[in-house]
Amino acid sequence: TNIIIVFAFPVLTVALALMTFDRLFGSKFFAMTDGGMDMLWANLFWVWGHPEVYIVILPAFGIFSEVISTFSKKNLYGYKSMVFAMGVISLLSFTVWVHHFYTMGQGVMVNSIFSITTMLIAVPTGVKIFNWLLTMYKGKIQFTTPMMYALGFIPIFTFGGVTGVMLAMASADYQYHNTMFLVAHFHYVLIPGTVFGVLAGLYYWWPLMFNFKLNDRQGKIAFWIIAISFNVTFLPLFALGLKGMTRRMYTYSAETGFGPLNLIASIGAVGLAIGFIYLCYNIYWSIRYQPRETTGDPWDARTLEWSLPSPVPSYNFAITPKVDSVEALWNQKQGKEKIYTGSYEEIHMPSSSFKPFIMAVFFFFWGFFMVFSWWIPAIIAAIPIAYLLFSRSFENDHGFHIP
Repeated sequence: TNIIIVFAFPVLTVALALMTFDRLFGSKFFAMTDGGMDMLWANLFWVWGHPEVYIVILPAFGIFSEVISTFSKKNLYGYKSMVFAMGVISLLSFTVWVHHFYTMGQGVMVNSIFSITTMLIAVPTGVKIFNWLLTMYKGKIQFTTPMMYALGFIPIFTFGGVTGVMLAMASADYQYHNTMFLVAHFHYVLIPGTVFGVLAGLYYWWPLMFNFKLNDRQGKIAFWIIAISFNVTFLPLFALGLKGMTRRMYTYSAETGFGPLNLIASIGAVGLAIGFIYLCYNIYWSIRYQPRETTGDPWDARTLEWSLPSPVPSYNFAITPKVDSVEALWNQKQGKEKIYTGSYEEIHMPSSSFKPFIMAVFFFFWGFFMVFSWWIPAIIAAIPIAYLLFSRSFENDHGFHIP
């Protein structure tokens, strides 16, 4: 993910800088007049924008791998192929951006190439799906709340992926483009792929962060409300898109026939809101009534973070763990490895600093003033930013040691 960020975000930075010059200083990079190119913006934005999809979803894939392995009581199936698939996805994520504007007139050859690369990226993603399924095969599955989100992710995400392959076909996309079919597709990919992943991780690592589990029964109720409501919300949008309803349509007449399915989708959206409100209630209830953890490893987990006491000390590991396998903690539990060897030494820690937070506050005001071309306030806000950047860069702080 970090590699994708390093290559993708500079493109967005440059695009935003050019757009800033267009908006504030009257340049014509993206304006049709005076030789500008409006499609240049679309290309620069999506060169960043499609890798961004994988920036948000690959960490969630990592969460699912952890959760599925832990609650299947098995090593992750095909670990090397999972890593290889992640590398291929990272590479191919930079070769698909034009599928966002097949209909913009770039020609048959360009559309064909990007249609092939877009369908190709489904292959390593499919490899990961099968690896997760084979991890669960013959495993001792525990249906905890994190595992429920992981299990719910697989069929819903696969449905979203299949409709993505439909959209990848350039000729067919002339029918799907900018309709609610597209809206349904990317929600079927990103909500189970990212939101379910984040929620699985929230429930899974909550006891490590706060020293108690979230209530499992309430968590499962919230999962079912969210999962069912999600499908009630977005499944009708596939049909609406095929019937011709475009995106961003704020009203429609009775003659279109869009009303009933939109009503169903609206009911589903209310259900989603109820599900997330219940999730928040679970957090409140658990803070008050859940028993506190004493083991530091409530899930009988397999990875190193669960070898720490709960709550986790500020220095994390007093002795740097010796790792010879992917699941070192589990191997230690089986008597196959010893991860903590050696003697205790002083732990070097970095000093805390408020400078980055203060800088972020001034960056907010600087950006706000720049949007409205309020030059004097923007310059005033930029002065502390420059000062904090330089002072933070050149300060000679060696941190401190914990004996």
